[in-house]
Amino acid sequence: MNPGFPGIPDLNIPDTLPEHIKLALDMSDLVQLAEEYEAMEASIAASEAGPSQPRKKRREINREHEKGDVGLFKDYFAENPVYHEGLFRRRYRMTCRLYNRIAADITTEGMSVNWRYFTQRRDAAGRLGLSTNQKTTCALRQLAYGASANQCDEYIRIGESTAIKCLHNFCRSIVEIYRDKYLRRPTQEDVDRLTAFHEEKHGFPGMFGSIDCMHWGWRNCPTAWKGHYTRGDHGYPTIMLEAVASQDLWIWHAFFGVAGSNNDINVINQSPFFNEILQGQAPRCDFHVNGNVYRKGYYLADGIYPAWSTLVKSFTYPPENNLKMRYFKRRQESARKDVERAFGVLQL
Repeated sequence: MNPGFPGIPDLNIPDTLPEHIKLALDMSDLVQLAEEYEAMEASIAASEAGPSQPRKKRREINREHEKGDVGLFKDYFAENPVYHEGLFRRRYRMTCRLYNRIAADITTEGMSVNWRYFTQRRDAAGRLGLSTNQKTTCALRQLAYGASANQCDEYIRIGESTAIKCLHNFCRSIVEIYRDKYLRRPTQEDVDRLTAFHEEKHGFPGMFGSIDCMHWGWRNCPTAWKGHYTRGDHGYPTIMLEAVASQDLWIWHAFFGVAGSNNDINVINQSPFFNEILQGQAPRCDFHVNGNVYRKGYYLADGIYPAWSTLVKSFTYPPENNLKMRYFKRRQESARKDVERAFGVLQL
């Protein structure tokens, strides 16, 4: 043992080293070992003494989940609910028919990895847990209203941590179930179907859809961000949404969230929508107009958009005596209302 530091053994330093090096190594290593030894002794003493403050016991809250489920069922899902279909559409941002389809899909075995989570089960004590309607409604309220997880507690009777988990699992299930059908880019089969449908419906061969932008009011915008998302002509925070919609209101492209005072040109310059066309990876579309063959489709747009070959705009002031231009203007503006209808449905 080292006489200078009780409890620390002597170091084995080779005798062949010079005396001054041996002394330096001996002293520096001994000091380091002494510090580590003292720290270890202090840690042992602290652990034996026990915690300085008593651990707080977690308070259990009996939320009575069954009452929340019964109240929710009577309000919206009973045969004669308290709130009619219009209020359901307003608060859930979807029809009751669509909601029932989603609720059935996320609880079907094999369609989602989280199907057990959204299925009502009993716990170890035999009590029923949260129902499918409670968990799904909790997730939709957070998405539709931007509500915090804690706001779902009083009405739906779900704790904050459980509400966050509901939202996470719901979004994951939606992506997993519907991405192959809805959350994807158009395939060659889709392109052929869309162009044929629009030619029959609107008389525009080679038309993929209509593109436009809208300002969507952001009521729950954080105070620190309001300056970035407020335009002078609106006076309140908005989010710019760029979308491409077909006649059946199917939205094939959506781009939103760009900060700043934006218009349609600013957004389209930042949008990745035309990346596939620029890279030559867009689906092929062959159509004939006035005896000419074209290989790329196009989108209908209003006058603010740039003069690109893939954007077909109307004539601002067609001459009175030019019946063809006036007819084209009328048909183009009529067909372009498809995307306006899609925006209207989103804002219901």
